Amino acid sequence: MGNKIKDLLEKIDDYHWVIPKKFQSGMLVPGLLFADEKLLNHIIRDEAFKQVANVAHLPGIVKYSMAMPDIHWGYGLPIGGVAPIKVSGGVVSPGGVGSDINCGVRLIRTDIKYKSIANKIGDLIDGIFKNIPCGIGSTGKIKLSQKELPKVLINGAKWAVDNGYGWLDDLEYCEEGGMLSGANPDALSNRAKFRGLEQLGTLGAGNHFLEIQRVEKVFDNKAAESMGLFEGQLTVMVHTGSRGLGYQVCEDSVKKMMPVMAKYGISVPDRQLACAPLDSKEGKLYLGAMASAANYAWANRQCITHWVRETFEEIFKVSAASPKLNMRLVYDVAHNIGKFETHRINGDEIEIFIHRKGATRAFGPHHPDIPKEYTDVGQPVIIPGDMGTASYVLAGTERAMTDSFGSTCHGAGRMMSRRQAIKSSRGRDIVRELQDKGIYVKAKGWRTLHEEMSDAYKDINDVVEVVVGAGISKKIAKMIPVGVAKG
Repeated sequence: MGNKIKDLLEKIDDYHWVIPKKFQSGMLVPGLLFADEKLLNHIIRDEAFKQVANVAHLPGIVKYSMAMPDIHWGYGLPIGGVAPIKVSGGVVSPGGVGSDINCGVRLIRTDIKYKSIANKIGDLIDGIFKNIPCGIGSTGKIKLSQKELPKVLINGAKWAVDNGYGWLDDLEYCEEGGMLSGANPDALSNRAKFRGLEQLGTLGAGNHFLEIQRVEKVFDNKAAESMGLFEGQLTVMVHTGSRGLGYQVCEDSVKKMMPVMAKYGISVPDRQLACAPLDSKEGKLYLGAMASAANYAWANRQCITHWVRETFEEIFKVSAASPKLNMRLVYDVAHNIGKFETHRINGDEIEIFIHRKGATRAFGPHHPDIPKEYTDVGQPVIIPGDMGTASYVLAGTERAMTDSFGSTCHGAGRMMSRRQAIKSSRGRDIVRELQDKGIYVKAKGWRTLHEEMSDAYKDINDVVEVVVGAGISKKIAKMIPVGVAKG
């Protein structure tokens, strides 16, 4: 089976593989896989390449249906998929954005040298675990009123900063300034709104985490200096999204779109790719709801950042803004989102709507949408590993703008389902295994630790080497975990 599939693919080079339009009747564009031989074999076993071909049927899709090296099977669009759609005559697919809208990650740097405070990691994680609610269905310290919730959905991270949860310059280092335009709170169901009232400022469960890390290696000194990163440094990574509100928006929207495709003459090979024209009533309602959920996620990560800083202040008895801590935000990126962007196609500047699901924006140097400190470097790209392995800071490149619509990978990518991971790890002491690696871990229960064990994921180093080899990202720094808090 594997060799037969490989024979159908067209190898461009060691990191680019094309699924030709003849692979499946009705494909409007080819598929493009970013992978090496090793990761390609997993993609074939997982059969996620079939979803890449399915996505190529979406009306308005241009150039390629793309998949990053961390690709694995998802709902409709594969996780790790990128679908660029022309605004004129194009569609939006909720499954192409994903269930956890704006699941994303942010990196907080410090001026702390790990060696000087190694004995404090347990205290820090215990404090974070106490100050930041986590776990399935967890509720936070912030109880929003029905009147206040729309303000969060429209203003995102700005709402959090305006209400005392963070620093004004945090907003400069968030994709979209932490506030996606076009939010329409009225497009959300009452159920979605209800789920959002008590979950702001919560980590959740699954693959979400809050991690204290040590910068193990810097690959580009100039770029790392612009981001305030150095070897031996302590950093903090926050990985979470829009919680139950975002999941409800996706579920509601898919149900609404499935029956209307016939009205618009749309046919797709997988009903999980249910979609509607971008300029239709259904499309506009989804876009407003999706932007609202994305803003909720940015507000969520912003509130968590505030409590991380407070925890460090409690332990070290100084301000987070002091020279001793200097806990500045490096950047915050979204992994599951749909965005209107302008890209050059065949020499012309064209507005497209790009679905990134389990993929990260990676704009190159001098792009007007990235902070001025990074203009010569490219947009920071934060790539989390699993709780037992490394994470990376990358930067976007000019080649990403031409080859992948300014997109790159988002993490390691699963190799096992959560059920398989639990079965495979039966009898193992995951906490002990992490402690043996020098990682202090605190979690709500054993189940998440087994679902998210390192063996359930691809090797993050392999994934990063592909996007670097393909030229759509460059390596800036590598971090390894020293403390982890999970739901």
